[in-house]
Amino acid sequence: MSFSYLKNKFKKRGEGEEKQEDNREIIKLYELEEGEESEEKKEEKSTEEEELLKKLTARVYEIENDIPRIKVSIDTIKSQMKDLQEEIERLDKVIKDVMVLYEVVSQEINPFKDVDSKNPYLSELQELKEKVEDLRSEIAKIKSDLRLIVIDGIDLDELIFEVLEGGA
Repeated sequence: MSFSYLKNKFKKRGEGEEKQEDNREIIKLYELEEGEESEEKKEEKSTEEEELLKKLTARVYEIENDIPRIKVSIDTIKSQMKDLQEEIERLDKVIKDVMVLYEVVSQEINPFKDVDSKNPYLSELQELKEKVEDLRSEIAKIKSDLRLIVIDGIDLDELIFEVLEGGA
């Protein structure tokens, strides 16, 4: 027997069987049992679905009741966070001020600091120091002038009159 002969023989049988199967409907035993049980299963499924639906509805109502409390809690937490943020900013400012003061105080004592560093507070402090020294020297001059006036007995009215005449 040749291979092509066998091929044609099986091919024809396959085509004939397909035609016969098209005309028949095959019903299997488990499908028949399922048909009878399906009504019972449908009723069980519907009761299970109703119970599940009731549970879900109850849970949704619980969640809806919790939402306002959660909102209030969130608002409270937001206000507390804002208060903490303001307090932290205030503390940060105080710490910066203390650090600047420490730098000013320790500038002359600390051997590791650069003497020529350009700190605005140090330069302002130096300017104030110079002004105080200038005021001290002016006060010393005024004291000495007052001593001369008192000791020498200079007449102030006559002195003022001479200054005014010379300036006019």
